Amino acid sequence: MTAELTVLEKAALLSGKNVWETRAVPRAGIRSLFLADGPHGVRKQLGSSDHLGLHASQQATCFPTAATIANSWDPELAEEIGRALGAEAAHQEVDVLLGPGLNIKRSPLGGRSFEYFSEDPILSGKLAAGYVRGIQSQGVAACPKHFAANSQELRRMVNDSVVDERTLREIYLTGFEIVVEESAPRAIMSAYNLVNGVYANENPHLLQSILRDEWGFTGAVVTDWGGSNDIVEGVRAGSTLEMPAAGLDSARQLVAAVEDGRLRLADLDARVAELRTLVAESRTPGTAAPVDQDAHHALARRAAARSAVLLKNDDARLPLAAGTRVAVIGDFAQTPRYQGAGSSAVNPTRLDSILDTIDGSGLTTTGFAQGFRRGSAPDADLVAEAVAAARGADVVLLFLGLDEMAESEGLDRTHLRLPDAQTQLLAAVSEANPEVVVVLSAGGVVEMPWAGSCRALVHGYLAGQAGAGALLDVLTGVVDPSGRLAETVPLSLADTPTALTFPGTERTAEYREGLYVGYRYYTTADVPVAFPFGFGLSYTSFEHSDLVVSQDSVQVTVRNTGERDGADVVQVYVRRDSAGVHRPDRELKAFARVEVAAGESVVVTIPLDAKAFRHYDVESGAWQVEQGEYTVLVGAHVDDLRLSAPLTVRGTKPAGQPDPALPGYVSGRVQSVPDAEFAALLGRPLPQARWTGELGPNDALGRMGTARSPLARLAHRVLTWQLRRSEKKGTPDLNTLFLLNMPFRAIGKMTNGWVSTEMVDGIVRVVNGHLLTGGAATVRGLVRNLRANRRTARALRDAS
Repeated sequence: MTAELTVLEKAALLSGKNVWETRAVPRAGIRSLFLADGPHGVRKQLGSSDHLGLHASQQATCFPTAATIANSWDPELAEEIGRALGAEAAHQEVDVLLGPGLNIKRSPLGGRSFEYFSEDPILSGKLAAGYVRGIQSQGVAACPKHFAANSQELRRMVNDSVVDERTLREIYLTGFEIVVEESAPRAIMSAYNLVNGVYANENPHLLQSILRDEWGFTGAVVTDWGGSNDIVEGVRAGSTLEMPAAGLDSARQLVAAVEDGRLRLADLDARVAELRTLVAESRTPGTAAPVDQDAHHALARRAAARSAVLLKNDDARLPLAAGTRVAVIGDFAQTPRYQGAGSSAVNPTRLDSILDTIDGSGLTTTGFAQGFRRGSAPDADLVAEAVAAARGADVVLLFLGLDEMAESEGLDRTHLRLPDAQTQLLAAVSEANPEVVVVLSAGGVVEMPWAGSCRALVHGYLAGQAGAGALLDVLTGVVDPSGRLAETVPLSLADTPTALTFPGTERTAEYREGLYVGYRYYTTADVPVAFPFGFGLSYTSFEHSDLVVSQDSVQVTVRNTGERDGADVVQVYVRRDSAGVHRPDRELKAFARVEVAAGESVVVTIPLDAKAFRHYDVESGAWQVEQGEYTVLVGAHVDDLRLSAPLTVRGTKPAGQPDPALPGYVSGRVQSVPDAEFAALLGRPLPQARWTGELGPNDALGRMGTARSPLARLAHRVLTWQLRRSEKKGTPDLNTLFLLNMPFRAIGKMTNGWVSTEMVDGIVRVVNGHLLTGGAATVRGLVRNLRANRRTARALRDAS
């Protein structure tokens, strides 16, 4: 299949032509592909290209983020959104859409959690598979990301995720496994980070043994932008395409590795075949149908309404009747927070605000008060204005949330609190008028000690361009709220299982909590929470009965006992009762969203697949099911499982015994796991975590503050000053964040061939204080690189 290409052409195909496009070999029928960001909307760049969303992009529908859609528990809705995303990508001549993101929310502090679905791998995988099926139905390749164990933004390109094999398989890989099995993505994006000492993009255990050999993935593996470390090792391990554009230095490295026997030609050919398949299966350019932007805006509104979560509704304060006199308070009512910052930022086709859309809601507005300024201290005059507005209304609609600096790619959160200006505003307004309905806009959870100051509470997450109308639909009862939390809302950050370990600030991020992520921790260790996983209220009520279980399925009757039509989410959890290896008290294994008319009943049958009772057995290196007694639990959320049935499971091996060396993991109390116990879980000594010695190519630029070179220290001071300045403005400086987290070697991967690996080595020597020798090496490398690029470009032209 690749015989007509020269070795150099093959090598050149495996790196990008520029920030977004792959290389072409027209004589071999290989055209250039265009890749674009797209977790919740297409972001195709206009003019100057970048990968952080800093420059303008073509307009596209901004759908609710993954964290929002996850609350719908609706794979069919996810697939419908995927079809719309694929249609818009095809219309914009995008061949590969970089999404969805389905990394596990290990901690609610994760700065990019708004792009991810859940703390649970089953829910994440099922929803992501829906997106992939929808996107690819339009002839566009989906590219789920980031594979794998990518849980923090701090030093994300150099951080080593230290995680035991069982936890890796059961928590961090299962969602990807579901996506590969159920939707056959044509591409997958590897993660920036290392996994157990090996970069994810050159990790044969991940890319070959698991992804290709076990799961049967046949598509292309694409690096995250600048995420390639050693392209030779990447190609050997199963990485297909290095992005964005490392120039021809990478191609020369591959040719040299083949010529001197360090890389088999068969490995190079396998990667080229994967890329050619990606090209061959892509839609023919110019064949996409026009996009109905109105229909997609309506879909975005429907999706946001279906995903909003009603957390509190004292005395049935909601829904609001037509004609209710409402005071609208809060900056977010005027300027919505509808998406996160970073590479996923979409240029919307339109953007609704509460103030724009409330006139058509049936409510009567008595006025608007800003109440607070984003990123600013409490303002007494704004509060006084809001209090005055509140006094004259039947109900106060108070729009609160997290500002742009709180949630961004490249920056983890430092706490879970709402800004003081907002909580003080709530206290003042509720004292003036206790009929307060709080509507939250945030990509994740927040601490809610203030929840007692409102009558009703709706979490709309980041609801996309049509979110304002969707939230009004929920508040007025046009739509019955059916969202259920896809993550736990803890009482405080101190209660979370990773409170003492997230984010990892040294070389490693130690996943000491093991299997006990999110609700798996809270339910096993008996830690109270503000709102449990799967929780959500409705304007109607549901009753579950007649549970029938087998090893293959669960059947239950759902009755709507209220006076309104509505949707229920039936959640199925499994608990092992007999002896065995340590595991969480209960784990989600299946779910179904079901529409039920008022007073009606529906019999629901939910399949249980091979994942329902399995665990990864490290000793045998395989998935096993322990023989024994289990309980299947069914209900409304993880803490409300009113139906249960015992089940004797035919396993693949006899039940084992908990490891006496792992007492914390047996009890689930994992906040402070000792070194010896974590090492026992890993099955090996703990790796060196501390940053030591001189800086190397894989150290982050953020470490230049301790470098020997005064020039490097000055550069570090300038970068940190720029970051502090952006924080004061309330807008994250994504470029500076990226640079501080970026390793030196990425300079050679992000400059379109201007900087070679040899030059990076010289730069690092300069940073370490060897100004003369390092500078000379950098200059020599520049001259050699320019000459080599000319020779290589000429050779490629001659071959064509």
